[in-house]
Amino acid sequence: MARIGLVAGSGKLPIIFSDIAKANGDEVIAFGIKGITDAELEKCVDKMHWLVWGDLKKAMMLLLMERIKRIVLLGKISKEMVFKQTDNLDTEAKAVMVKIGDKKDYSILSGVASTLKKVGVEVIDPTVYLKTLVPVKGVLTEHEPSALEMAAVKYGFSIARELAKFDIGQTIAVKDRTIIAVEAAEGTDETISRAGKLVKDGFVVIKVARPYQDMRFDIPLVGPDTLSSIERAGGTVLALESGKTLLIEKEELIKRADANDISVVIV
Repeated sequence: MARIGLVAGSGKLPIIFSDIAKANGDEVIAFGIKGITDAELEKCVDKMHWLVWGDLKKAMMLLLMERIKRIVLLGKISKEMVFKQTDNLDTEAKAVMVKIGDKKDYSILSGVASTLKKVGVEVIDPTVYLKTLVPVKGVLTEHEPSALEMAAVKYGFSIARELAKFDIGQTIAVKDRTIIAVEAAEGTDETISRAGKLVKDGFVVIKVARPYQDMRFDIPLVGPDTLSSIERAGGTVLALESGKTLLIEKEELIKRADANDISVVIV
């Protein structure tokens, strides 16, 4: 039985992780952020600590008190928090931000991991627990993409990978071999929404990892909420990168995709 810390942002992924870890016989001590982390998580873990945004010093003290040596960082933190809540950062958090010099997700998470390492706490790869959520190559839906749509996937995939090198975003939308939307700080759902306002008769959504993705941080995540965004915007294909993407609530996502003539492809 291992004792593992879970630093949780928003969304269902922290709950899914906790359920898997506990089924594996591990003890899960969670650290939630008030106003961000789903309150349901408290029912799913062995112990819960609540923090306010930017309280890194308190988090480090609690990790030491709980004798936690390994943690995972899971769940979403909106860019709005990063840019607008800077006054709430404690001295430790401010020191991390000054040192990294930017507000990119990967930079922030790497900076936090380096700070925690100094007090003997290691950030680990959560996919050790979440292997069943990592899809492999193939078409997951009964509804298969057309030859034209697959050509758009092939065209857009290489471009998405190039953009991901610069840590701009992980999602693009493609129509007729034209990039119609690129993700930046606004997030995947807003990117898809913008694409839907520009075209009709469908488009392809492609989500990739960074070329040298550190699987401890900011792993591309897709679930039914992403599919809902594609439905509303009129998209017809969701293409994901195999081995480097987490797919949650897979059965529901595939069922809804087929019901709406949307193809889900793992590239």
